[in-house]
Amino acid sequence: MIRGWGTIDVDYRATIDRNGTISIPTIGNVPLAGVKAGDAQNVIRAAIARLYKGVTVNVTFGQLRAITVYVVGEANRPGTYTVSSLSTLVTALFSSGGPNANGSMRHVEVKRGGKAVAELDLYSFIAKGDKSADIKLQDGDTIYIPPAGGFVALVGKVNSPAVFELKNTGETIESLLDFAGGLPIVADPRRAFLERIDPNSSHPRTVEEFALNADGLKRVLKNGDVLNVVSITPDFSNAVVLRGNVDQPVRAPFKSGMRVSDLIPSKEYLLTRNSVKRQNNAIVTGENEKDTRERADTIASRIGGLVDEINWDYAVIERVNRSDLKVQLIPFNLGNVFTNPNGPDNIQLQPGDTVTIFSQNDVAVPMAKRQVFVRVEGEVNVPGVYQMTRSDTLQTLLAKAGGPTSSAYMFGTAFYREEVRKEQEANLKRAADRFEAQIRSAESTQAANLRGMSQTDAAAATAQFDAERAIAEERIARFRKLQPTGRIAFGLDPNDNSFAHLPQMSLQNGDRLVVPPRPAFVNVFGAVNAEASPLWKPNTRVNDYLTIAGVSDDADMDNIFVLRVDGTVVSAQSQGWFFGKIGGVEIMPGDTIVVPEKLDRQTAWSKFIQGARDWTQVLANFGLGAAAVKTLRN
Repeated sequence: MIRGWGTIDVDYRATIDRNGTISIPTIGNVPLAGVKAGDAQNVIRAAIARLYKGVTVNVTFGQLRAITVYVVGEANRPGTYTVSSLSTLVTALFSSGGPNANGSMRHVEVKRGGKAVAELDLYSFIAKGDKSADIKLQDGDTIYIPPAGGFVALVGKVNSPAVFELKNTGETIESLLDFAGGLPIVADPRRAFLERIDPNSSHPRTVEEFALNADGLKRVLKNGDVLNVVSITPDFSNAVVLRGNVDQPVRAPFKSGMRVSDLIPSKEYLLTRNSVKRQNNAIVTGENEKDTRERADTIASRIGGLVDEINWDYAVIERVNRSDLKVQLIPFNLGNVFTNPNGPDNIQLQPGDTVTIFSQNDVAVPMAKRQVFVRVEGEVNVPGVYQMTRSDTLQTLLAKAGGPTSSAYMFGTAFYREEVRKEQEANLKRAADRFEAQIRSAESTQAANLRGMSQTDAAAATAQFDAERAIAEERIARFRKLQPTGRIAFGLDPNDNSFAHLPQMSLQNGDRLVVPPRPAFVNVFGAVNAEASPLWKPNTRVNDYLTIAGVSDDADMDNIFVLRVDGTVVSAQSQGWFFGKIGGVEIMPGDTIVVPEKLDRQTAWSKFIQGARDWTQVLANFGLGAAAVKTLRN
């Protein structure tokens, strides 16, 4: 469709004849055979411009003529294809799906009139965009895809590891690496391995090693070859490493005469990112009142924990002997590196050295060298968190806190330690595991007993045992949820209210001392008519409060025990008394009296918890309080 305006107007529909020529009135014949579709407008504009000046020409294509081509050989979808008369070999190949798994991508031919008029190497087109061998198809052309002539594999550190087709018997490593995108920077050109199969040899499989230098790249490949390019070793020839409790682990370049102080120029390099993060997050902030309150509740426990404490006495250099690959450890005093740079601890480094800095949590240091932050709360004049030393005691801590107030209740003083809490937690888990083992043992015994019973008795016994097991498993689940407190019971005299009699124990980081006010009540619960908290009165005994609460018919009077406010447990057995004598024990403010129920059935659970002796072990050893007793009972 040809339109033109200017000195003349043109509006003409021309048809290209079999000779590739169009005829335009007043202009004449214009040959277009062999002209690319995108260039047709320029050719027609030039023909018009020879006769008329100042004419603007626009050329568009109307209906294109279709041609028929044939795709045969090792094609993915061989057959007859009707394509545009502007189609080329490449476009027809894409339409037909290209070669199949056995077809050649290196020798695709176009046959016309019984002769091969073109041969295309698809590798050159795909890898480099080379279409120099692409030709325009004509009606009746045949695209022939022959079988592949052979394959080799490129593996390892190449940019495009794959199986590649050999174009001819002279294909070299260099040419195939070119199609594979070459070698990445981490490939080691000094070492390549070529595996080859020779079926005519007595030892058909061989392997060669060579460098990918000029000679190596010119090596000719054969069908079945596997070329493996290895990566360079990750070892650095001129580096030293700093790691551990540092601002940022680094791999630094080695310099002649380099020492530890060159790798760690100042102590600021030992301030870890986590330490800085904790400092940045030290503000108590929250989006709402609840968040602020929760963070404020825990802020005291975080005092003194902003910075990871450095182990100044011990750091180490790991050095590898290149001759025998043995590792040598060279310890040094990190503190001396800064206090005495010219001393022996400022060790001269070697290439490949790794310097590791430890925190006091990585390698535990003696308690005397640790910073100790202890928290004191309650009835002291200045509650807070205080920095202590290893030689300080509870008396020293109370003195720093201004001493106790007039309302302080010495007997109820609670002391908590984290390592004790962890030990109690482990013991609590072992106790729960023992309970579950008793249940499994009871199941085995039950199964053995059922064999000698009638069907009716066995069904009744099974139902009873299943019910008891369900109760036991549910209580074990509650037992596992108990949280030890880490409380250490001092076992003080209830009538001695002098803080001078606190034990002379050294303090540890994270210790917590709570001095409560004197409670006004005594707690009574268990098998009583009314669980209550009556007012405490001087010189009162267990029986006095049992009279107030009232004892139920199923109360186990022989196993009553008292959970003292100081964390200890008092029972008839623990005091060496005869059964029933605990009623005369004097009660102190805040004490809890527990009246167990009688347990008639001897289940795996009841056997363990039926006596006050076992309750004493559970409560005292695990630092549990009255709340834990209620959790288990309910």
